[in-house]
Amino acid sequence: MPDPKPEPSSSMSDSEPTTHHLIIPPGLTHDEFCELIPSITQFHTYSVGPGKCPSLLAQRINAPHDVVWTVVRRFDKPQTYKHFIKSCAVKEGFQMIVGCTRDVNVISGLPADTSTERLDTLDDDRQVTGFSIIGGEHRLRNYRSVTTVHGFERDGRIWTIVLESYVVDVPEGNTEEDTRLFADTVVKLNLQKLVSVTEGLARDGDGNK
Repeated sequence: MPDPKPEPSSSMSDSEPTTHHLIIPPGLTHDEFCELIPSITQFHTYSVGPGKCPSLLAQRINAPHDVVWTVVRRFDKPQTYKHFIKSCAVKEGFQMIVGCTRDVNVISGLPADTSTERLDTLDDDRQVTGFSIIGGEHRLRNYRSVTTVHGFERDGRIWTIVLESYVVDVPEGNTEEDTRLFADTVVKLNLQKLVSVTEGLARDGDGNK
């Protein structure tokens, strides 16, 4: 399956690649980051220009990577670990393949109501998935995201690092910092819930659902 490629910016002359591979995200050790640099460079690099806001977040999970991946890969069930999703609907005869879509309803209290999202990549071998928001009533315009799952084992201890990156338009009247604070907060809360869900599955030996 082809690697997820960032779409060209509307102004390529002003676009530059993100530098996520140069800055250690909070929560990672130096050794973990060094091991992840090739994946960050391959999957979490975007071409961004003015009016775009990129970010990369990391989450450590005390569960095997295969258990974590069973949850992350389910494009049709984002509400399993995404806090602010009230429901998710897919079309009859849905097949979880690149290009499929989901319609998400968001809980009240957020500056959003609905979101239509397209699966951009799903690679079970390398445990990479990504989606784009292509419609709906929300503030995340041209939002694209990639999530990768990475297993670690040291001295008999097993854990997982999940990396999630995104790029999104900065809304008119907002700053890049405001936009990143809002989007980062949503992603962080989702990743924290992913910890509780997948560590629970690992404890229960129920990671095949």
